[in-house]
Amino acid sequence: MAWANHRETIAVNLQNKDSTMASLPQLTDALLTLENGVAVLTLNRHDLRNALTGSHLIDDIVTTAEWVNHCQDVSVLVITGAGSAFSAGGNIRDMANRSGDFAGNPAECAERYRKGIQRIPLAMQAVEVPVIAAVNGPAIGAGFDLANMADIRIAADSAKFGETFLNLGIIPGDGGAWFMQRLIGYQRAFELTLTGRIVDAAEAKELGIVMDVVPADELMPATLKMASQPPKATRLTKRLMMMAQRTELKDFLDICACFQGMSHNEPEHLDAVNRMLEAMARK
Repeated sequence: MAWANHRETIAVNLQNKDSTMASLPQLTDALLTLENGVAVLTLNRHDLRNALTGSHLIDDIVTTAEWVNHCQDVSVLVITGAGSAFSAGGNIRDMANRSGDFAGNPAECAERYRKGIQRIPLAMQAVEVPVIAAVNGPAIGAGFDLANMADIRIAADSAKFGETFLNLGIIPGDGGAWFMQRLIGYQRAFELTLTGRIVDAAEAKELGIVMDVVPADELMPATLKMASQPPKATRLTKRLMMMAQRTELKDFLDICACFQGMSHNEPEHLDAVNRMLEAMARK
């Protein structure tokens, strides 16, 4: 009888865990969906052009990043914007009024950055699944930096990009200088930062900022095409790609061997192999 009760307790706990893992977090200024392993986070403050400050979007992005790491149902995280903009970055009206995140003396303002917008790059850097930015419109200032924190960027032909901080007499306070030079190199990143100029989607592709440019109505279908791989192997691959940047080859190969051993013993591997064999048999 005791063992039967214990088994029932285990079953209930597992059901509760599965329910918790599949449930979506409560967000304020963003929308979150999960379908077929793809989580889509839509910044939903079109009235502010999806500005990250002066809204709850910082909390929403950080909450989603943390949730993704605990929800094994997620294979890929897509970030996009509602309305005409991806994100306008900082709220300029708050800057003009020295209010919100930009209020206070130098020490107080610095602390607001640390406890505010700088939580985004730390959370994004820790996301365990591939992150794809589907840039639907202008990505300006911190909005541009948010896109650069993703692993892959696909842009609508209406998208524009600008590292415009110096135009406002401030520096990229959210880590943008760290991300962009790793993406396109020091010289090009410095030029875009120094001039604060706006580049269109076509030039962004030439510079290597975005991987592809598609018509606006094809943005999400093109993005979702990339998001259909087996979830556990996808998470391991993301970890490998990140570790490769800071690991010696011999150590890296040892890690690859361990991860591959895990992958060969996952049901999703056999499912994928069987699908391929069936496809080959039809040819």
